[in-house]
Amino acid sequence: MLKLEDSYLHKGKRRELIRTLRNKGISNEAILEAINNVPRHFFFDSALLSHAYEDKAFPIGEGQTISQPYTVAFQSELLNVVPGEKVLEIGTGSGYQAGILYCLGAKVHTIEFNKTLYERTKRFLPKIGVRVKHYYGDGSLGLPEQAPFDKIIVTAGAPVVPKTLLLQLKIGGVLVIPVGDRKQQQMLKLTKQTSKKILKETFDNFSFVPLLGDEGWE
Repeated sequence: MLKLEDSYLHKGKRRELIRTLRNKGISNEAILEAINNVPRHFFFDSALLSHAYEDKAFPIGEGQTISQPYTVAFQSELLNVVPGEKVLEIGTGSGYQAGILYCLGAKVHTIEFNKTLYERTKRFLPKIGVRVKHYYGDGSLGLPEQAPFDKIIVTAGAPVVPKTLLLQLKIGGVLVIPVGDRKQQQMLKLTKQTSKKILKETFDNFSFVPLLGDEGWE
């Protein structure tokens, strides 16, 4: 049975992590507060618990990882969630990013390609008070039955920007997605100015697990 304890030690380590993120350029106070409020060690196997507050990605099984806190903060900062916005997350994984979005006040819909992770995270998140809508399926195709979305965040590396995701964005909406090869991707922020005009901004390089599916990697 998983015992969820958030000790003074854990809280202290989270404060240190917040300092690290500030030093790396994260300045959005709401995001730093959300990271402070979501105990990252809850998402770790006991064998890796001591590493929970290092600014690194770690394996969570099924060939997937829990993203580096800086990456989570960076993507969240680009997304710039306003409380009440409807946000689609592609790649639930451990559920950590979904937890941060939930703490930022988003109405989160999250889709996972891997059945084992989908089942595990769907059971786990409510235990820590994170209430989001879970879906199992091909995230590269988005979630047409729930579209349009104010914001879409992709937490896996895509070979190209899936056109389907842009179609599911509201006008004025934002898609944050890493695009590149299987080893390294550039973070893109795409703002849908009109149905035909997309403003593209390019940011740092990152390394994500591949986005699998019809509009991702095979």
